[in-house]
Amino acid sequence: METYRISSLSFTYPNRCEKALKNINISVNEGEFVTVCGKSGCGKTTLLRLLKPAISPFGDKEGKILFCGQDIEETDLKMQTEKIGFVMQNPDNQIVTDKVWHELCFGLESLGLKTPVIRAKVAEMASFFGIENWFYKKTDELSGGQKQILNLASVMVMEPNVLILDEPTSQLDPIASREFLELVKKINVELGITVILAEHRLEEAIAISDRVIVMDGGEIIADAKPDSVGRILKEINRDMFDAMPTPVRVFESVENDGKCPVTVREGKDWLSEFSKTHKSDETHLPKKEKSQNKRAVIEVKEAFYRYERTAPDVIKNLNLTLFEGEFLAVLGGNGTGKTTAISLIAGINKQQRGEILINGKKFSEIQNPDILGVLPQEPKSVFSKKTVFDELMGMTDSKLPKNERQKAVFEVAHLCRIADTLKSHPYDISGGEQERVALAMVLLKKPRILVMDEPTKGMDAHFKKIFSQILKDLKRGGASILMVSHDLEFCAEYADRCALFFDGSITAEGDTYEFFKENRFYTTSACRMAREVLPSCVTAKDIIFAIGGKIDEKKEDTDFNYTLDFEKELPPEKPKKKTAQGIFFVLSFAVLYLFRLFGNIGAEMPKRLLGAVAVVLLWCGLSCLFPQKELSPTDRFPQKTRLTKRTLFASVLIVLVIPLTIFFGVYYLGDRKYYFISLLIVLETLLPFFAMFENRKAEAREIVLISVLCALGVAGRIAFFMVPEFKPLLAVVILSGICLGGEVGFLVGAMTAFVSNFFFGQGTWTQWQMFALGIIGFLAGVLFQKGILKKTKLTISAFGFFSALVIYGGIMNPASVFMVTANPTKAMIYSSFLMGLPIDMVHALSTSFFLWFLSEPFIEKIERIKTKYGILK
Repeated sequence: METYRISSLSFTYPNRCEKALKNINISVNEGEFVTVCGKSGCGKTTLLRLLKPAISPFGDKEGKILFCGQDIEETDLKMQTEKIGFVMQNPDNQIVTDKVWHELCFGLESLGLKTPVIRAKVAEMASFFGIENWFYKKTDELSGGQKQILNLASVMVMEPNVLILDEPTSQLDPIASREFLELVKKINVELGITVILAEHRLEEAIAISDRVIVMDGGEIIADAKPDSVGRILKEINRDMFDAMPTPVRVFESVENDGKCPVTVREGKDWLSEFSKTHKSDETHLPKKEKSQNKRAVIEVKEAFYRYERTAPDVIKNLNLTLFEGEFLAVLGGNGTGKTTAISLIAGINKQQRGEILINGKKFSEIQNPDILGVLPQEPKSVFSKKTVFDELMGMTDSKLPKNERQKAVFEVAHLCRIADTLKSHPYDISGGEQERVALAMVLLKKPRILVMDEPTKGMDAHFKKIFSQILKDLKRGGASILMVSHDLEFCAEYADRCALFFDGSITAEGDTYEFFKENRFYTTSACRMAREVLPSCVTAKDIIFAIGGKIDEKKEDTDFNYTLDFEKELPPEKPKKKTAQGIFFVLSFAVLYLFRLFGNIGAEMPKRLLGAVAVVLLWCGLSCLFPQKELSPTDRFPQKTRLTKRTLFASVLIVLVIPLTIFFGVYYLGDRKYYFISLLIVLETLLPFFAMFENRKAEAREIVLISVLCALGVAGRIAFFMVPEFKPLLAVVILSGICLGGEVGFLVGAMTAFVSNFFFGQGTWTQWQMFALGIIGFLAGVLFQKGILKKTKLTISAFGFFSALVIYGGIMNPASVFMVTANPTKAMIYSSFLMGLPIDMVHALSTSFFLWFLSEPFIEKIERIKTKYGILK
C-alpha cells in the first residue's frame, strides 16, 4: 500500500519567479525508508513540509498529494497530527514545555486522551527510547542529542503512520548522530513506520535507507537504491556525487562490475578483496604540509569559566594556541564546552581565571575589533535587516563610495552562492543559505583572525568545496582560522591541526593526519575503512590515490556579472516641481491664516471655513516638501478598490446594529447591564470576522496573529497606565486595520477595550470604548487597504491624530453625558467636548507619536508574516 503518492507537484513561493519544486512525481510505500538529499535550497524542506498541510509553506501549488489514498488537503487536522509525525532540523524549535515528561504528554493532551491512557503511552515510549534516567529533567538541561531524541519520542507517542525528519542530525556530533539514526532505523524495522528523511550528512543515512531520492533545482535527478544512486550521479556528472558515503566514492573511482558497498563494513570487505588483485601505493599520497609554529595570534592560558557562581565549571584549565596562517579544527561531542570557549575568545563572556590574548593583547586592549571575525553557531543571531542585501551592505565600510560597497556585496554574494537570495528576508531562506549569508557577512569585514562555530552545519557537499577554497585563499592572505566542528571528513581534508575537546578542555591535539590515525572511534569513515589495508589513508581521496582510482576535479566558475537583476530601494528624491509646489502651498497657508486672524470677517462660519482650507493647504505643502515612501508599496494580496459585500455587511453592522445595541442598553436596561451589552457587542464584532471565512476554515496561525495584536494593545495600555491618555493602544488598533483589513481592525479595537478593562475596571463606559476603538480600526482598514489613503508615515500619523481627536473624542465625550443622565441637553454635550479637549489633544498627539515610530517596523513585520504564511489572503 502506498503511504504517499505525489503527482505533477510544482510549488512557487510568493514574490519569486523560480519554482521551488518542478513536476515532482514519486510514491512512497508503507514501511519504506526513503532518504531525500540535495544541495541547500534544492527544495527538500519544501517537499517535506508539503507532506503535512498543517506546516506547509504558503505559495502557488500545482499537482496532487495523496496520503493513504486520500487527497491530503481533505485530511482533518486531528488526523494530520496523529498520523503524520514531523521532526524539525533545530531541536529547540520543537520543544514547547519545560519538563521531559510534560513534553511527552503534550501531544496526547492536545488530542484529548484520558490521563490513564496518556500515562500508559508515555511510560511505554520512555522505555522504548531509553529515557527513564532523564525523564524528570528540565528540557533546557538536555544535550542536543537528548533534545532530538525527545522530539522523536514526542512524535512517536502519538503512533503516526509516517515519520518525516528534516535534517535532524545537523546539530549533533558524529556519535550522537549515529545513535539517533540507529534509533530511527529501529522504529522503521521494528514498528514498520514509513520514514522519509532529508539529510546532508549521508555517511550513515544512506546505509540504512531502502531508497535514495536526489534533488537539484527543485527536480528529482535520481531515485534508486543506495547501491545504485552513486553510479547514476557519476554518469550524469552531478555535484551530489561528492556527498555520497566514502565506500561509494571509492568504489566508483575504479573500473569494476561488482556490487557497490555502502557501509564501512562492506567497504572494508571490498577493499580487502580489491587489494588482493590490484596494487596499492601509499608512498605517492598527497602530502599535507605540517604546520610551522609561527607567531601565536590566539593564546588561551589555564582558563576557567562557569555560567553561575554555584554551578560547576564549564571550561576547566583550557590551554589553546592558534598560530598565524594556521587552520586549527576543534572537535568534540555536544555539551563539552566548545561553544563556550568560542564565546570567551570572542569577548562575549569573560573567563573567571586564566588569560586570553589576541595578538598578544587582552580583548579590551584591541584597538581594531574587526581584526577578529566570529561566525556563531546560530546564523540567525547576526541578522537584523529586512533583506540579505541590507545585511551585507551593513557589513561594508560606510566610508567607501556606494558603488564600491555594492560591488563588494555582489562579489561576496557570488562567492558564497547567495546571489539569488539578495531580495529575500534572511529568515525566509533555507538553513544552509543562512549559514552562507552569515559567512558572507564575516568575509566582508576581512578579518585577520576568523573564529567559526559549526560553519559546515547545513552546508551541502558542493558548497563545502567552495568553502574550503575560501579558507585556503584566506590562509594565503595571512589569515588564521579557528573552527569548531562536528564534520570530521571536512576537518581531516583541510585542517592543518586538530584538537579534541572533552569536559571543558583540550585532551588531545596534533597534526591532522596523526590525530585521525591515532583515533579509532572519533575518526573518519575512510580511516575506519582502510585502517588494516592502507593504514596511512585518512580521507576518501587518500584511498582513491592509493588504489589508482580517478578523481574528477571540477573547476569552479569565478566569472561574475556585476549587473544583477536587483534594484536597491532608495528613498525617493524630491523633484524640483514638487518642491516648488510645496513652497507655494505653505505660502498660501500663511497668507490665508494671517487673513483669518487679522482680516475683517464678521461671521463665525467663514472663519472656520478659512481655517479648514488653511489646514488643507498646509498638509499639501508638507506632503510636497517631505515626500514619504509608501510603507507597503506592493500589496501581497491586492484589494479591490470597490467595497465587497462582506465589507458592506460589516459597515451596516458597525454603523447601525452596534449603536442600536448601546442605545438599547442605555435606555431600556438602565445602563446597568453593561457586561451583557459588552458581550453582545463582542458577538456582533465577531460576525464580520467570521464572514471572512465563509469559503474556508480559519487557520490557527491567523487566530494567533489577531490574538497577539489584541494582547499588544492590552499590554500597551497597561504599560503606560501612569500617564493619562498617553498610550499606544489606538496606534496598535489602527495598524491592525491597515495591515489586516477593516473587519480585523474592528475586532482588535473592540476586544482590546473589553479585555484591558478587566485591569482598569469594567463599567458603562466599556461598551462605548469598544465601539469607538472598533470603528477607528474598521475605518483604517477600509481607507488604507482600498487605497483611499496612502500607507506613508505622515498620512498614518495624521489619520491617528484625526481619529483620536475627532472620532474617539467625538464618541466618548457625549458618552460621558449619556452615562450620567437620561435627559442630556446640548449645553451638556458642548461642555463635555470643551472639558475633554485637553485630554483629547494629549491622546491625539500620543497616537501620532506612536504611529510615527511604530508604523514602519509594524507594517513590515505583519506584511512579511502575511506573505510567508498566506494569512487572511
